[in-house]
Amino acid sequence: MTWINAVVQGLLLGGLYALFACGLSLLFGVMRIINLAHGDLAVLGAFLVWTISTQANLSPFWALLLALPVMLAVGYLLQRTVLSRSLRGGPLTPLLTTFGLGIVIQNALLQVYSPDVRSLGGATGALSTGSWRLTDQLSISYIGVLTLATAVLVLGGLQLMLRRTSFGREMRATAQDPDTAALVGVPASAVYARATAIAVGIATIAGTFLAIHSTFDAASGPLQLLFAFEAVVIGGLGSLWGTLTGGIVLGVAQTIGATFDPQYSILAGHLVFLAILASPRGRSILTRSDR
Repeated sequence: MTWINAVVQGLLLGGLYALFACGLSLLFGVMRIINLAHGDLAVLGAFLVWTISTQANLSPFWALLLALPVMLAVGYLLQRTVLSRSLRGGPLTPLLTTFGLGIVIQNALLQVYSPDVRSLGGATGALSTGSWRLTDQLSISYIGVLTLATAVLVLGGLQLMLRRTSFGREMRATAQDPDTAALVGVPASAVYARATAIAVGIATIAGTFLAIHSTFDAASGPLQLLFAFEAVVIGGLGSLWGTLTGGIVLGVAQTIGATFDPQYSILAGHLVFLAILASPRGRSILTRSDR
């Protein structure tokens, strides 16, 4: 039963990692860049939700609804002002740009909020602490199920948008060949800006669920970026449903590792990530983009 519980908890944890990885996967699929500031943008969104929730005495979910338009605008403006210029400098320039952006965000958060840890778990009441107890050794948390369901809905909604809407077709066309798409009236810059806005919005959702699950601080971004990157690579770069699979694999690996020793939790996830990269399928995983 201990192993079953570990797998179930890893499945729920994988939903959180999939949320973090979703925006990262989307930006790579559309713009072919890896946003190294993704984790810090998620933490920025979490701090914004925390500020609204505590100052206005609102539920974190109502605060998230108020914060989302702000973060969507932040993502749109970032692409228009920073990323659009870096894209002209070759594949290395966006990496350096987003790396620097992450440092700026971290230091700004440190100045405004200090290094103190914060959490939104207390603001959700029984949702963050309650669970369905199936047996003495197996329980399913409310917030874990909600997180996994949100990840599935977000990924499913994005997949539906990409396949069924005109903007989704424009996004796929631009991802395939931006120059050819521009010839038929699809401006790559506008598509990139909207894709970045969506990615930052999803990162804000992920940051909010992180704040409800546990504590966070101004320096939490890089670790979340690492988990998101591992989930994206395990599932296949640019693959949305693969991102969910990668998040679940990473979550299950961590919870199984924790059954041996809590100190092995993070290590087990890293070892699974390295094992997949070292396997014969490692090259195809890195180059796959079957969104």
